[in-house]
Amino acid sequence: MAITAADVAKLRKMTSAGMMDCKQALEEANGDFDKAVQIIREKGKLVAAKRADREANEGVVLAKVSSNKKYGAIISLNCETDFVAKNGDFINVANKIVEIALQQQPKTLEELKGLKFDTISVQEKINEQIAVIGEKIDLTYFDFVTGDFVAAYIHAGNKLASLVAFQGSVDEQTGKDVAMQIAAMSPVSVDKDDVPADVIEKELEIAREKARLEGKPENMLDKIAQGRLQKFFQESTLLNQEFIKEGKISVRDYLAKNAAGAKVIAIRRYSLAD
Repeated sequence: MAITAADVAKLRKMTSAGMMDCKQALEEANGDFDKAVQIIREKGKLVAAKRADREANEGVVLAKVSSNKKYGAIISLNCETDFVAKNGDFINVANKIVEIALQQQPKTLEELKGLKFDTISVQEKINEQIAVIGEKIDLTYFDFVTGDFVAAYIHAGNKLASLVAFQGSVDEQTGKDVAMQIAAMSPVSVDKDDVPADVIEKELEIAREKARLEGKPENMLDKIAQGRLQKFFQESTLLNQEFIKEGKISVRDYLAKNAAGAKVIAIRRYSLAD
């Protein structure tokens, strides 16, 4: 049957695929739109298989919170080039995936990929975008936090985002300030008591070796290492870090002044550069 320009335009609106891809799919499907959509999706799977060994180091990292401010989700949708990462349609898909996470609150990345994106799954939508764009696209990261109040921060350029969950009452600005602190300073944990034992042991070993190379006496290495560990806690745990927006006070002091009684219970940070 003859494929009209209106038919091609309709399929393009349904799938975002290129004009020629839409025309070819309609011709192959003999004008059946449902079959043409499936052909385009299958093409996406084929392109994905062919590009499976490609590096997808570009993309967007987005974090958002639910309307009641009690749940936050963070995702990374990756692609091959920065050009695609800045594409409006690509960013819209990433935003919709975050919204799906907020609505459905999955527990794992695989669960999120299986959730509905309109009439198809999130993974099928990604495959559809692969067919449209021709690059490897992958949802590589998902995590979430919950609390009495959750704040999110997305750094300019959509390459870095963070979440923070609080127990207790916190206002919007204070929550955003702490989320920004997490994005900027990349703390390893909320407080020094939360630092994993293996991280502490690694820091102590690094400090001992550094002191040894500096020519410090062997019997002083442990004491020196403990001193340097305290500096690590100050620089690398959220509550003990210097608050970047004011300086001279810690994040703990900032919270005591602006959200008395509130407690940070969870933090998340993800960057494409990591």
